[in-house]
Amino acid sequence: MFVAKIVGSLVSTQKVDSMVGQKLLVVEPFRLDEEHTAMKTTGRSLVAVDTVGAGENEFVLVVQGSSARQTPETKSLPVDATIIGIVDSIHVEKRKVIL
Repeated sequence: MFVAKIVGSLVSTQKVDSMVGQKLLVVEPFRLDEEHTAMKTTGRSLVAVDTVGAGENEFVLVVQGSSARQTPETKSLPVDATIIGIVDSIHVEKRKVIL
């Protein structure tokens, strides 16, 4: 599981039947900076299925691999990344991390 920021959406008019109606978002994984005070990009992006109604510029929790297919919404989908939560805040060493 990792923290990512939603940076866009993806529209696909041709896809397998099981994916029809699924919301696809482009997410950019983030990590803690060296001081553990802010999040910074990892410089990559990927597409994830949204199961929680997330929106652009929100920070979210993403799972990949077999974990991505273990939610009730994705158990029969051919997915490798699923958004499973929206991040409200992060605290490290009793300090709030800047999102």
